Amino acid sequence: MLLSDTREIKADPKTVWDAILNPEVLKECIPGCESLTGSVADGYEAVVKQKVGPVSATFTGLVQLSDIVEGRSLKISGEGKGGVAGFARGGATVSFEPMAGGTRLTYEAEANVGGKIAQLGSRIIDSFARKLADEFFTRFQAAVEEPAEPEDVTDEAVADSGEKKKGWFKRLIG
Repeated sequence: MLLSDTREIKADPKTVWDAILNPEVLKECIPGCESLTGSVADGYEAVVKQKVGPVSATFTGLVQLSDIVEGRSLKISGEGKGGVAGFARGGATVSFEPMAGGTRLTYEAEANVGGKIAQLGSRIIDSFARKLADEFFTRFQAAVEEPAEPEDVTDEAVADSGEKKKGWFKRLIG
């Protein structure tokens, strides 16, 4: 199954590129991700908990970033085993293009499953894969864009410091 979409992210290309390479950002963006350890060069070990239809499973596996063209594109690949539930593997080719007011992110993703999960039927699997990809890129977009109204700024924090505090991602790269 092939999924594709384009997102217009209101952040400069360098910020978007730095975010996609940041393991903390990836961990926050992968739905159900309980842990993500490793590096860009060696890959990441991940533990992800998901429920597909009536089947719940904790998948352990590897996430790799490859075909990296600095600031322009990369490929995210992953494979996980969920015990008796089966396995899931997939990947996404992601490209970044500067545009007025930010960065255009385009992705093409593919997903495959096997085992007990595959027995659920292609409609359920297709719907789940679309939801998962959309959720990842929605979270990613939210992580790198500056919120219109900063949600993490309290009146007390502003009063104490005299300035607005940065969001979690801006603190990571700022």
